[in-house]
Amino acid sequence: MINYTLQCEKKHRFDSWFKSAEAFDMLIEKSLVVCSDCGSTNISKAIMAPSVSTARKKETKAQEIAKKSKVKNDILELKKKIEANSEYVGNNFANEARSMYLGESPERAIYGEAKADDAKKLIDDGIPVMPLPFLPVKKTN
Repeated sequence: MINYTLQCEKKHRFDSWFKSAEAFDMLIEKSLVVCSDCGSTNISKAIMAPSVSTARKKETKAQEIAKKSKVKNDILELKKKIEANSEYVGNNFANEARSMYLGESPERAIYGEAKADDAKKLIDDGIPVMPLPFLPVKKTN
């Protein structure tokens, strides 16, 4: 498949895919390529920059994939450490964090879920909390 940027006699530009350069030439000869704006069959190739796949582009994509994979693994490691060293309090996170801050319950490492407005209230009140970069625990039953 080959992609060409085309132009009609009225300077309307559009892109189209063809099976091959020969297929394009045959369709042009038979006036089967039509401008979608005005219906003209007087079509020619427009000047365009070629789309060339280089080793550098492939390297960059491979590096991006590796980087994303590393970030994903780092997040999973962080999650494992938090789960191993903290108590999961579920949707009661905001109440539990406030209770510990006020000295009403023993201080310990906790994690869970909070609604955005509840989390904002904790922060506004000076209670040290932070969002974690992973999805909440889901119940299976």
